[in-house]
Amino acid sequence: MRIEGKVWKFGDDVDTDLIIPARYINVSDPDVLAKTCFIDIAPEFASAVVPGDVIVAGKNFGCGSSREHAPLAIKAAGVGVVVAKSFARIFYRNAFNIGLPLVESEGAWNGIAAGEKVVVDLTNGRIENLETKKTFPARPIPEFMHRLIEDGGLIPHIRNIKKSAR
Repeated sequence: MRIEGKVWKFGDDVDTDLIIPARYINVSDPDVLAKTCFIDIAPEFASAVVPGDVIVAGKNFGCGSSREHAPLAIKAAGVGVVVAKSFARIFYRNAFNIGLPLVESEGAWNGIAAGEKVVVDLTNGRIENLETKKTFPARPIPEFMHRLIEDGGLIPHIRNIKKSAR
């Protein structure tokens, strides 16, 4: 599974309030969540992000509250994958539960600039900067997590298991 897109870059400790501010927590419409994603720290994000774009961030991405709205907003905005040095544990699980792939890479943040194009190979754990031709290792996503992504998240995955059991 490979995802190609333009990079949006964020630093360390981007918490869920920065991803989707608490004033939008009563919203469940994915279109509204997409329009308000990163509104307080990158107001241009919602209008400029295109499907398949890639977020590259520092350490502890998604820290803060355990709200599912944060990964939902990112996915609804069209982001194909989030690459970070590390993720908050609850955010990590919430993202996979809704079918948003996350990849951990120590070197990508230092070697990739905002606006550059990259290809993220989820299967082999590799990120290629198409501008500089540099490649960065990433922790490959386990096979069972690939199935969650391919099925669109945990609930669709469970439905597929139930269908195949019949």
